[in-house]
Amino acid sequence: QYVPVKGDHVIGIVTAKAGDVFRLDVGGSEPASLSYLAFEGATKRNRPNVQVGDLVYGQFVVANKDMEPEMVCIDSSGKSSGMGIIGQDGFLFKVSLGLIRKLLAPKCEIIQELSQLYPFELVLGMNGRIWVKAKTVQQTLIIVNILEACEYMTAEQRKQALAKLSGN
Repeated sequence: QYVPVKGDHVIGIVTAKAGDVFRLDVGGSEPASLSYLAFEGATKRNRPNVQVGDLVYGQFVVANKDMEPEMVCIDSSGKSSGMGIIGQDGFLFKVSLGLIRKLLAPKCEIIQELSQLYPFELVLGMNGRIWVKAKTVQQTLIIVNILEACEYMTAEQRKQALAKLSGN
């Protein structure tokens, strides 16, 4: 089970709207809260359009065992920096926290190799959730399958699998 850590970027699923606060399932023992003001450009009059079921990519500003974890979708200067609501038409799946750490490493070969296969969008959450979207559903699922399989493949096996897919 994922334990929220201050500063972690995660993918949460909106489970409820309670007044000015959204509740998000982040895969931890309790839901995280997200204020509607924690989005770029949000004001009391200009609220973000967030619905139950939406996926949100954000960062923990409060995460300790005595308090409810709290997320924001803006950085310290009030910019979204890639955080916010994630598109509806991608695919969300879970992998181990070990694999996420591997994929988030600065020079991750897996992602570099995949990007030569097809263009795709990718959101990686430290809570083990990955959201991916390619041009077609088929391409999206191929990328999902490769990412899931990467955990148990050596670099050599992975290169062979990718070579088969690219038809070389």
